[in-house]
Amino acid sequence: MRIEILADKEAIAVRAAEQIAEQARQAVAARGQFLLAVSGGSTPWAMLRCLATADVPWEQTHLFQVDERVAPAGHADRNLTHLQESLAEAPLPAEQIHAMPVEEADLELAAARYAATLRELAGVPAVLDLVHLGLGDDGHTASLIPGDPVLDVEQTDVSSTGVYQGRRRLSLTFPAINRARAILWLLAGAGKAPMLRRLCEADPSIPAGRIEQQHALLLADQTAAAEIDPSGFQ
Repeated sequence: MRIEILADKEAIAVRAAEQIAEQARQAVAARGQFLLAVSGGSTPWAMLRCLATADVPWEQTHLFQVDERVAPAGHADRNLTHLQESLAEAPLPAEQIHAMPVEEADLELAAARYAATLRELAGVPAVLDLVHLGLGDDGHTASLIPGDPVLDVEQTDVSSTGVYQGRRRLSLTFPAINRARAILWLLAGAGKAPMLRRLCEADPSIPAGRIEQQHALLLADQTAAAEIDPSGFQ
């Protein structure tokens, strides 16, 4: 895993957008499309606002969700709400934003439908070009929550979860994330420091520690990186 330490969240957002735009161009040149999956959080929304005006082959880009809360359409708890607002200036065709169908009554059926969409566009097994991830203070990433049965799901790329912070969710599973060609971590704030250290140690006792690191880039601000030596990860 490569690590870059930046000044603050704004610098992380700019650098992340640069990385995504470059990988998008490379993916389209190599395979004719770019398949990106994005997690929630304030830093990625800033990243997407930067990306919206970048040199990206939007007509060949498909955007997926890493995870989503079960909430009504347009609700502030929905990652999709903020994702769409952040990309409002991007000429990305609306049908190429693939929303997790969390409004369906049967979440298992919804998960299966989303997994099928992944296969249609990303092959069998589905291989995404880039997956963006964040890191929770409890070590979760995506909606792979400590103690939840979703951590043991291996036979499908999308699964439902139990209730976490008041809501059930849909999430990409470890197999889907670890198959990606590249992983992009974004971390900001002193509260991330202890778990970032454990992530860098590939600590399997936290969900984030089970994400493959071979093709990962981690962008962190100075406070988040306070407990690690980034020189050991270049």
